[in-house]
Amino acid sequence: MKAFLILEDGTVFEGTHIGADREMISEIVFNTSMAGYLEVLTDPSYAGQAVCMTYPLIGNYGVCLEDMESGRPWPDGLIVRELSRTASNFRCDISIQQFLEKNGVPGIAGIDTRALTRLLREKGTMNGMITTSQTYQIEKILPRLKEYTTGSVVEKVTCKEKYEIKGSKCLKDNGPLSGSAVYTGEKEKKPVLVRELNGAGKKVALLDLGTKSNIADSLARRGVDVTVYPAFTKAEEILADQPDGIMLSNGPGDPKECKDIIREIRTLYASDVPIFAICLGHQLMALATGADTYKLKYGHRGGNHPVKDLATGRVYISSQNHGYVVDMDKLDEQVARPAFINANDGTCEGLTYVGKPVFTVQYHPEACPGPQDSGYLFDRFIEMMEVGKNA
Repeated sequence: MKAFLILEDGTVFEGTHIGADREMISEIVFNTSMAGYLEVLTDPSYAGQAVCMTYPLIGNYGVCLEDMESGRPWPDGLIVRELSRTASNFRCDISIQQFLEKNGVPGIAGIDTRALTRLLREKGTMNGMITTSQTYQIEKILPRLKEYTTGSVVEKVTCKEKYEIKGSKCLKDNGPLSGSAVYTGEKEKKPVLVRELNGAGKKVALLDLGTKSNIADSLARRGVDVTVYPAFTKAEEILADQPDGIMLSNGPGDPKECKDIIREIRTLYASDVPIFAICLGHQLMALATGADTYKLKYGHRGGNHPVKDLATGRVYISSQNHGYVVDMDKLDEQVARPAFINANDGTCEGLTYVGKPVFTVQYHPEACPGPQDSGYLFDRFIEMMEVGKNA
């Protein structure tokens, strides 16, 4: 069946329909990762967007449900050059076509994704429609595209009530150490990089702004007990549970839409409980302390973005998914200072807060698959909690 991708500037791409049979309007973004399409599809940060994968073949290893970052896919649509309908992977549960159909996600294949990506880079992120109607009337569609906004999407992706994830009691609970896994003919756990339970006995409150499961898992594998709270939980309730540390997760949308959450984060910041924030959480902490954010032309989305540590000069390869950044020109240096920058465009990738046990990063240290260079940041957070406990 034919399908069409119509952009708000009037550009039309013709391809083949994939996934669910329905029409959709969304913000069109692109991701440059070579692998990890399932993690992209199940990342709540993509709520309100349709994602174009720049790697030309998607779906060749199918879908392993164990690798999902949340309970369902969040993008409104998927755009690919070629969709592999046959999976070659002993861990595969279903094909990506089956996964898209089952979860109601429409898509389009067979278009020139290089041309689409170049267009988005030149003109900036824009809204678009995927439709299978061959009688579409573009003059009626374009006004609808211009009117679309992602709106306040955090409330759609956050959990409905708090829940707990117990920390590992033994390293064997985590699965084989990376590099040591041996195929036994049975489906084993993914290899991990954690070598010690340095967080055993500690409790962390994770504010779910659209969290990926690997954030809580990265702490639990180190022995930390994690309590996950809905995004609109009052700061007083979180602090009343006496956590050793607080994490602010990733999430979708414009950070300035989260006014109520920002107000609660101010209270958390004033508490002196150690805080580690990622992605949207990083942006909200900046806004809560008087800084500003702005929207990038086409965002950073992929598993290959270089980030420079300003303290050491070391460059890490990171996984990223954001359309907004903190404006470093409007930082109060008495409150927060840049800690990491993007080596490609010099934008803010992390902050350290002056005189407070708080640090934040724009990128994803919990990324899996993809680079795990920055996993040490979870150990740094645990060390910060240890210092706070002994103070």
